[in-house]
Amino acid sequence: MGERILVRKKKKKKRTRKLLLVIILLFLTLIGFGGYMAIQTLQAASDSYDDLGRDKSDLRDQAVSISKDPVSILLMGVEDYATEGDHGRTDTLMLATFSPNDERLKLLSIPRDTLVEIVGKGVEDKITHAHAFGGKEMTIDTVENFLDVPIDYYATVNFDAFKNVVDILGGITVNVPFDFQQNSDDRVAEKLQFYEGKMELDGRHALAYARMRKEDPKGDIGRNERQQEVIKSIIDKAMSVSTITKIDDLAKEIGKNVETNMKISEGLAFYKEYSDFSVSKMDKIQLETTPDRINGISYQIVDQQSLEEVKQTLKDHLEITN
Repeated sequence: MGERILVRKKKKKKRTRKLLLVIILLFLTLIGFGGYMAIQTLQAASDSYDDLGRDKSDLRDQAVSISKDPVSILLMGVEDYATEGDHGRTDTLMLATFSPNDERLKLLSIPRDTLVEIVGKGVEDKITHAHAFGGKEMTIDTVENFLDVPIDYYATVNFDAFKNVVDILGGITVNVPFDFQQNSDDRVAEKLQFYEGKMELDGRHALAYARMRKEDPKGDIGRNERQQEVIKSIIDKAMSVSTITKIDDLAKEIGKNVETNMKISEGLAFYKEYSDFSVSKMDKIQLETTPDRINGISYQIVDQQSLEEVKQTLKDHLEITN
């Protein structure tokens, strides 16, 4: 009897660790390298949850159920954490939508210099400045106004967490499109060299690879493509069996530097619905913009036809009718 109980406990522990691993990996991918539910389950962080005082988007008639309804998640990568991210700009803005009907992820990168109306500020400016003006709330309101779709969930990410997560995973593999140099983000400001073809990147190099834009002939568009490639590479590496031994380190690292409004119960429901998610179910959405200078300042001007097509794609996936 004692042996059978021991076996059952081992199996239960193994299933629990596998569940937590998959949840962490899903959130690493789906809301930008971190998930509150997995972290909280491991008691790695108690301050990651912040609902911003909103139980639903103003563009929703009623709150959504993450296990039954299509939902959206906004990832904000904030570049200045000297003030705990309160006044930093969003270096990365990515919107992900999920539908239980097709179990697919649609991922849109918004160029940081896109000229938009900053909701609550009453001006047109780069979308990256919304966070500096009014934090997470103003960024969410501005993206909702820009794309005309509700933001159901959000996550803010510290770049140190991104680098450390990549290092914990043992690095990632990317296909560098051309030779270039990019400064590291630390005080050393070392020029990191990237060579055309496949490269193995540690966290420091992965962040530089994802952020570079000045040497990219495609500008912000090329930068967005590399960011999406990095996410896919993290999925591939994170889904390996060897990652199971790193689950505690991943949870603790993510827990220190991520904020989100997804509750534990919602995270469990999300896992149940999308437990078989894979890279093959990820669709990248492209927003076409062109560079321009206004009063000596560079902006990305969105192509209106492309914007309308993106809006419709997102609305269709979220099953929203005008």
